[in-house]
Amino acid sequence: MVRFKNRWLLVEFVDTSTVDASAERESSSTRPLDGRLIYNALRDSVVTNFGDTGWGAVGMSLNVKYFSPLTNLCIIRVARDQHRIAWGAVTLLTSIHDIRIIPRVIHVSGTIKHTQLSAIAHNREVIARFRTKLKNTALHHDSYDDYLARSTREIEALHD
Repeated sequence: MVRFKNRWLLVEFVDTSTVDASAERESSSTRPLDGRLIYNALRDSVVTNFGDTGWGAVGMSLNVKYFSPLTNLCIIRVARDQHRIAWGAVTLLTSIHDIRIIPRVIHVSGTIKHTQLSAIAHNREVIARFRTKLKNTALHHDSYDDYLARSTREIEALHD
C-alpha cells in the first residue's frame, strides 16, 4: 500500500482595501472570497508562473480544504514533492477575482493535525485583534465566541 505524503499550507489573505473603509465595504459586499475562487486563482497563478508543466505537477494534488471569510484564513493541501511550486504560486498572487490581496503563508506542515492547531491559534489571535479594535466589546462578544467555537469544530473536522 502506498501512502500519499502531503504538505499543508496555512495561508492568510490580507485584503489591501482594509486601508480604505469604503473600498472594503464595497468589495466585501459584492464579491466575497470562497474556496472555489481561491482554487481558480491558484491554478491561474501556477499556470502563469510555472507553465503547464508546473500545473501538471501540482494540479492533481492541489486542494483548498478550508476557508474562513471572516478571518481570510485558508488551508491548502498539496503533494509533498510539489509544495514549493504551490507555495510560490500562493506568494505570487496579487488579486483573487478583482480583490487585491497580500497572501501570507503562516504555517507549513506535513500533518493536518499541526496545521489545525496553528489555524485554531491564529483564529484566536485574529479575533483578539478584532476585539481590541471595538469600543464596546460586550456587543460583539457572543458573536465572536460563537464564531470561534464554530470554526474550531470545522477545522477539527478536516481529514486527510
